[in-house]
Amino acid sequence: MEHAQEALFRPVRAGNAFEETVERLMQAIRLGVVGPGERLPAERELATKLGVSRVTLREAIRSLQENGFVESRRGRYGGTFVRMELPGVVPGLAETGDIRDALTLRKVLETGAAECAAGRSLGPSERRGLRSRLAESCSADLGEYRRKDSRLHLAIAEVTGSASLTAAIAESRMRVNELLDNIPLLEPNLAHSNEQHERIIASILDGDPAAARQAMAEHLDGTASLLRGFLT
Repeated sequence: MEHAQEALFRPVRAGNAFEETVERLMQAIRLGVVGPGERLPAERELATKLGVSRVTLREAIRSLQENGFVESRRGRYGGTFVRMELPGVVPGLAETGDIRDALTLRKVLETGAAECAAGRSLGPSERRGLRSRLAESCSADLGEYRRKDSRLHLAIAEVTGSASLTAAIAESRMRVNELLDNIPLLEPNLAHSNEQHERIIASILDGDPAAARQAMAEHLDGTASLLRGFLT
């Protein structure tokens, strides 16, 4: 399994370091590269291989620990171990190809919507609406987060002025939400998502289509990393 570990534990991209670290760890666990009862590589070694800070790695490991995938043991032979019994995947989830299809469609639609919104001359009510939805999303608790997140993304679609695009994004969002409902909410990811939301809205309000598209793409890539890690 040494070569498989090398393939999985390779440097992640900087934009979504936490989310991609979770993805790599979950892939190693779900593929059995680090099997039940086995220990993950030492923290310093793993952080170096992934190219992330030890703080980011600890956040990722803590999130997996809180959701029942790994456990920490102290002492001479301590470390982070994969649990003998892992949380199961919810029956009836889409196949890997379906997940990939949903994520591809979402990325094409929503990056285009962000770019289009930033290219329009928005009126005062549209600008207030975006700021209001952003504030709601940033202040949402865990129970409300996905609903408020959806409202923000739909608000971006609405200010494009295209009813057809808004309807397509709403349908796409329904597909993605069905997948998101089957993975845990990770607080470091939510904090990062809120920062990304702020950059997306700022780019739209500043009238910078290229920046809006790039910020949305990076945001969606983070969500995609978590979905791939937990579900495929």
